[in-house]
Amino acid sequence: MTNRRSFIKKSGMLAAASAIPMPNFLIPKTKRKIGVALVGLGYYSRDLLAPALQLTEHCELRGIVTGSPDKIPVWQSKYGIPDKNVYNYESMHQISSNDDIDVVYIVLPNSLHKKYTIIGAEAGKHVWCEKPMATTAKDCEEMITACKKNKVQLTIGYRMQHEPVTRKIISMAKSMPFGSLEKLKAEAGFRHGGGDGTHWKLHPELGGGAMFDMGVYPLNAARYATQMEPISVSARIENSRPDLFKVDETTYFDLEFPKGIIATCKTSFAENINHLRVDCQSGWYELKPMQSYRGVGGKSSDGQIFEPFLGNQQARQMDEDALAIIQKTQVLVPGDEGLKDIRIVEAIFRSSANGGKQISL
Repeated sequence: MTNRRSFIKKSGMLAAASAIPMPNFLIPKTKRKIGVALVGLGYYSRDLLAPALQLTEHCELRGIVTGSPDKIPVWQSKYGIPDKNVYNYESMHQISSNDDIDVVYIVLPNSLHKKYTIIGAEAGKHVWCEKPMATTAKDCEEMITACKKNKVQLTIGYRMQHEPVTRKIISMAKSMPFGSLEKLKAEAGFRHGGGDGTHWKLHPELGGGAMFDMGVYPLNAARYATQMEPISVSARIENSRPDLFKVDETTYFDLEFPKGIIATCKTSFAENINHLRVDCQSGWYELKPMQSYRGVGGKSSDGQIFEPFLGNQQARQMDEDALAIIQKTQVLVPGDEGLKDIRIVEAIFRSSANGGKQISL
């Protein structure tokens, strides 16, 4: 009896203990955080990605790659980056032997995306590449091939596809709450002053211009808002300040989708525009703004309000991409997605060069 009572007493204590949450120090740790090295320390890395990495749950800033020695002590002081995790563009391949780094995030002028994506892939590191993926479809294909060959993930930095309100719009293309889609309008741009003319976005050889910089927002929006691929495109380019812009200042392009759906799109360095509207058989919905760093929200014809996401978009994007690495799952925006956009961008430029001729895709 004594043994039986002792057993019951001990069992009761164990059962009670099992109902109490375990202290954090007793909970088994999951895989360590994904170490990220930012390649290129310009505005987007400095003011957006690096601060966002301080908010992430599954990844952290561990390294930098820069061609500006004067930036190194500033970044090391602010983020505690050790000397062994600092590289320049010539030594970046040596990152292959650094176990602190799991991912290289390419944040460079568009024309350099291919070169440093391939260096990262050949170093055995996963690659996050800012949009647009590259300046030619051929470059995109080579980036995809390099990452597949080296068995690393490649994801493109289309943060909007991670953003919750935008994801609602994507889901509505499938649920069709207002019946079938009929047409849409997508615009994104800002008034670019030109500065002293040295910024890479003003130089075609570096992948500058409104279409590459801002145009992929309405282009990608037309694709994700319809959940279709366009079958043809026609386009024209206007430059109101030809002395300043040797690249496209404003690009208009119309995308034809299956079922007769037309997307009327515009991108510009001449005006502030930021809007997506989808017209359907029995109603409409829109995002305004559709691609800002915060405040993306909208409404629909039935009075529904799409309240803005209050979190950090870049942190959400990087956490979801880090989880894909940890869990070995498909990334949300793979290289193939970036390639599809660039194939269309090439057709947009061909159409414009041929007087707005309709180009089949």
